[in-house]
Amino acid sequence: MKKNFNYGKIFLLGFGFFGVSVIWGVYNAFVPIFLADKFELSPVIIGFFMTIDNIAALLIQPPVGAWSDKLRTPIGRRMPFILIGAPIGALAFGIIPFAAVLPLFVACTSTLLLSMALWRTPVVALMPDITPSPFRSQANGVINFMGGVGAIVSFLGGAALYRMNPAFPFWMGSALVILSALLVFAFIREPKEYAASEAQPGMLESLKEVMQDKEKSAIRLLLAIFFWFLGYTAIEAFFTLYARNHLGMHEADGTRLLGQLSLIFVIFALPAGVIGSKIGRRKTIVSGILLMGTLMLVMFFTPPETLTILLTHLPVLGDVPVIGVILMAAGAAWALININSLPMVVDMTETARLGTFTGLYYLFSMLSAVAGPNVNGWIIHLTGGDYNSIMVVAPIFMAIALVLMWGVKRGEAVS
Repeated sequence: MKKNFNYGKIFLLGFGFFGVSVIWGVYNAFVPIFLADKFELSPVIIGFFMTIDNIAALLIQPPVGAWSDKLRTPIGRRMPFILIGAPIGALAFGIIPFAAVLPLFVACTSTLLLSMALWRTPVVALMPDITPSPFRSQANGVINFMGGVGAIVSFLGGAALYRMNPAFPFWMGSALVILSALLVFAFIREPKEYAASEAQPGMLESLKEVMQDKEKSAIRLLLAIFFWFLGYTAIEAFFTLYARNHLGMHEADGTRLLGQLSLIFVIFALPAGVIGSKIGRRKTIVSGILLMGTLMLVMFFTPPETLTILLTHLPVLGDVPVIGVILMAAGAAWALININSLPMVVDMTETARLGTFTGLYYLFSMLSAVAGPNVNGWIIHLTGGDYNSIMVVAPIFMAIALVLMWGVKRGEAVS
């Protein structure tokens, strides 16, 4: 592995995560609207539907990560997954708006979910492949900066395009994911030599190993990841419906609010990586958890008429109400958490198993993403359609993650 850190190369690699983020930003913002309006499904069913992508990822991404550790091809061990998964996902995504009957809609989304799950872990595993341990927080900041740019494009650009035609955001996502995959293939070169991986344990063996470890740092960290993603993704899956039903806003305006969160996440991604390298990843994550949980409670207790008070109008972002400011602060908090978590996981193993441990990271984050929308769908249903109720559940999960993080002793940068 190279001993220097090349920001330019990491920015180019970040286009892979950019493409992933564009697809999921559009998907999470507008698929719930299609399900509610076009197919008239209940919040419980919508909550389950919005977890299907995470179920697919849960079943596919961890073993794909372990498989990519062992794969050897002339173009590398990660690239084949990117070149196969990205085009199939782009095609399926572009067809979704035309699906007029539910079975066809499910077929399109299922194809998208399977293909995206195939290449996400390999493209993320490329980061530790080409980055030395002391620079992985900064590199993950760059990767997530690019992912945040993708989210902004999907939310702000998607909101504008949705008003023109509901299909336009999906076509935008298809085009950008193809472009992103081509840029990664053209400019990123995988290491020519790898540590031997044939004798290394796979994903299940690695999971058993971290569970049996007496020091317990790895399993505590993975469980903390489960709980903080449980809080975050549970809200994200219902936010456009929350904005429409609780705040009385148009769904496109709700999507724009998510764009405001994503903008601050992007701006704060690089500083969050630097902060993690300076004061420690665990301290940085704990600070983010405390801030995120507090902001969620503020949203729960603040009346809708206060949350929607217009504060200012900014270029690109448009109208910024009170809740927009809260969400921007949440974007900074999420950067502190998210930027430093993957580097902590991969720095608990050796080079030969980077894909496997990246897969474990996604195993726990996807488990939470499966549980979150289902839990919140039932909460909304049991509270008589009160979308604000989800804002009081998420801080509980953040509190559990906070307790788990106090017991994590490893995962800082290795010189």
